[in-house]
Amino acid sequence: MTKLNFELSPVVLGERLKIARETSAVTQEAAAKAVGFARTTLVAIEKGKRSARLDEIQMLSRCYGVSVNSLLRREAIHVDLVPRFRSLPDTGDAGISHAAQMLNDLVRAEVELENILGARKSSNYPVEKTILPGDVRKQAEHDAHSLRSWLGLGESPIHDLFALLEMQLGIRVYTRRLESKVSGLFAYDDAVGACMLINARHRKDRRTQTGAHELGHFIATRRQPEIYQSEKYENSREERYANAFGSAFLTPARTVMEKFKEVTIGSTHLTRRHIILLASFFGVSRQAIVMRLEELDLTKKGTWEWFVDNGGITDEQAQQVLGLRADDSIPTDAEQSSRLYLLAIDAWKKDLISEGQLSDMLKLDRAKVRELLDEAEEDEVDDLFKLPY
Repeated sequence: MTKLNFELSPVVLGERLKIARETSAVTQEAAAKAVGFARTTLVAIEKGKRSARLDEIQMLSRCYGVSVNSLLRREAIHVDLVPRFRSLPDTGDAGISHAAQMLNDLVRAEVELENILGARKSSNYPVEKTILPGDVRKQAEHDAHSLRSWLGLGESPIHDLFALLEMQLGIRVYTRRLESKVSGLFAYDDAVGACMLINARHRKDRRTQTGAHELGHFIATRRQPEIYQSEKYENSREERYANAFGSAFLTPARTVMEKFKEVTIGSTHLTRRHIILLASFFGVSRQAIVMRLEELDLTKKGTWEWFVDNGGITDEQAQQVLGLRADDSIPTDAEQSSRLYLLAIDAWKKDLISEGQLSDMLKLDRAKVRELLDEAEEDEVDDLFKLPY
């Protein structure tokens, strides 16, 4: 293992201790009492005006529920996303707190691995927009079209939104199993950039819509942390913008109109088959495509409610129309974070981190980590595909 350097300046250590305390929701008074010194002493330590002794660091680490090693290691990065989410209204729920901590931990792990490996995260962020007075949905539609043009996407459907977010824009994207009502989280930090966490429990089309919704926040309200919940109503201009942006980005108006004309040609009524084909083409849910058709005046308002009241559009019907297997429409629990996985496996192969550290960084159990490592080793068996550097 690489020997780590523990020599940190009082200012850096103080900031790390402060972030660890705020992340664990411990007050200065409670922390000072737990260690046995005055609050003013803790304030001085957090400001870097007084050096903390090793025994004090050990007591504070126990109080905050973190390891001394993570506080002192040079490669460690201390991200403070959790306090920002905690300051949002209606975020007292344990499931939301867990999701915020998960995003914080995954970002910290990825940046720490970048530091260990000397890897630089590149980004390609468009200029942030401002939500202007007037019709917020029209603004979102315009901004979504502008982003598509800027990315060179044209009007085609997006087959892998998360690859686009990660590889073209450079956003840090993670998927993990969260409470069902939490669809996703978005945060931006000057030091680490834009970050998203998507609920792996949800089906693919819903995860895609969540990612597009969070992309809307990235475009127009980048510095405001956001929690996207299934039962959350459009109670703000920011939410209305993000919903409209996500819809316009995934289902561009011109292409929807063209495909609608194609699939309904010769028909006198809109049928379940039409909806299933359109939803599959654009990679969105059946409800999302119907709502988009309503929005573009391609079908009457209330169409989706009519289908719901008359038996809905079931997965079994979609399987028949699309020729899918029964398990193709089932939500996947796959927990993906492609770049983070690659960095972690590379660090493990170079003996820079242990399997246990890998498990802790990725927030996966040891069995899943061992499965990942076995797959990585199998991928490199044939020297024919060995890279020339």
